[in-house]
Amino acid sequence: MVRYLERHRGSGDLMDAAVAAAALGRSTGHPARHQALENIVSRVPDFTGPRKRALGHAIFTMLGAACAHADDAHHAFDVSALHPWAAVQAVAVNAILGRAAGRALAGQDDVALLVSTLRPGTAWEGNLFIHLSVLHALVDMPGMDSVVDAGLRTALMHQREDGGLPFVTDTDTWSTVTAGLALCSAGAPREVLHRIARHLVRIQHEDGRWSYTDHAQLSDTDCTTVAVEFLHHLDTDAYRDPIQRALDALISVRGADGGFPTYGSGTPSEACMTAAAINALSTQGHHQHLIQPALRFLADRQMPDGSFPPGWSSSRLHTLFRAHLATRPHRRQSPLTVHDMSGRIVGLVQSAQNADGGFGQQNGAPSDAISTAYALIILAGQLDPAPAARATRYLLAQQRPDGSIISVPDMVGPRPFPYHVPVLTDAFTLLALGHLTHRIRPSRVVMPGRRHSNAQPAERTAS
Repeated sequence: MVRYLERHRGSGDLMDAAVAAAALGRSTGHPARHQALENIVSRVPDFTGPRKRALGHAIFTMLGAACAHADDAHHAFDVSALHPWAAVQAVAVNAILGRAAGRALAGQDDVALLVSTLRPGTAWEGNLFIHLSVLHALVDMPGMDSVVDAGLRTALMHQREDGGLPFVTDTDTWSTVTAGLALCSAGAPREVLHRIARHLVRIQHEDGRWSYTDHAQLSDTDCTTVAVEFLHHLDTDAYRDPIQRALDALISVRGADGGFPTYGSGTPSEACMTAAAINALSTQGHHQHLIQPALRFLADRQMPDGSFPPGWSSSRLHTLFRAHLATRPHRRQSPLTVHDMSGRIVGLVQSAQNADGGFGQQNGAPSDAISTAYALIILAGQLDPAPAARATRYLLAQQRPDGSIISVPDMVGPRPFPYHVPVLTDAFTLLALGHLTHRIRPSRVVMPGRRHSNAQPAERTAS
């Protein structure tokens, strides 16, 4: 672990560098920690800001490098409207910060909630970060020594060969639905696609939705919407029942504002999840009464520069491509605000292309493959082919000999901490190329070869 942290002390990410230094007892000082904390709050949706600030303070407190802070964000620990993961994390953070401030130990109900997540050999909901936060919350409580020791042994079961530990045990379901949709778009063999579909049907939750991993019970909008798109495009008749169950579950969590949340009913609606929900609902052709309010929610959340509030990706282009796809089938029926939203998305993407043809995660950032893939999905639908061609050249230059794509970490969780799932770059690149090839007109290309008096030049069909 020490060797792993030593390698990350020079990370370009402020938070990575600050926590690595703190864990190694080589604190970067309060100004650097304060800057890292402010950077965290600036990269999350507004409704999560107080909780993320408290979480950041708790992380440094766990590492023995507590920052001075105002202890007045009581609403950061109100768990009444939080989904289970956030509730457990908030209780753990409150206990950690309370102990550091000299407050009374957590109450019996809070302790019972934290202990209920600990099972020997199992990380609750597949989430190592929450598991370790719970252990830190319990570590000094009377009678908890054996519980904490068992929890630590469970955590160490997940140590990787590089010495580090992951944020979650896996993201198998999210990776599967994303790869399935990409493979479907690219024309993969049907038997492969149906194998993926049968697996998804087997692990569909009783409530009709899916979670990011089959180790988690809390289902989410992200996985559910992409699963619906994949199953619909593969064979809507064969998978009619799981599709309908998923759509019913999706509609049940819709917010009063017309938007859709990441998790359960009553949690805040988000732009990216709303765009994803529109894309899933659009597969059926009879949900305009839900789609139009969702589009208006999306237009209301668009920021002056054309982007949207942060979601579950480090790249602003992730929500942009999903919102672009969400508006495309509904332009004729939609009000002017939705048309304006669509135009501003395209304008932002066209103006953000770097000189190398790629796109970065944020304005002015160097190009990376996954952000470029997101952008290419939008560019592939435009009349001018030149930006898409430049983005494609950049993407192809990032491909390794084995076919995989080199990129930076993109997913974030808990927001805004990035983690890397390499197969997602491959999947989104494949999805982008699928969108592109649907727009390319096949042509007959004359290939070099021997000419004979009674033979035509060798030809092949090329896209």
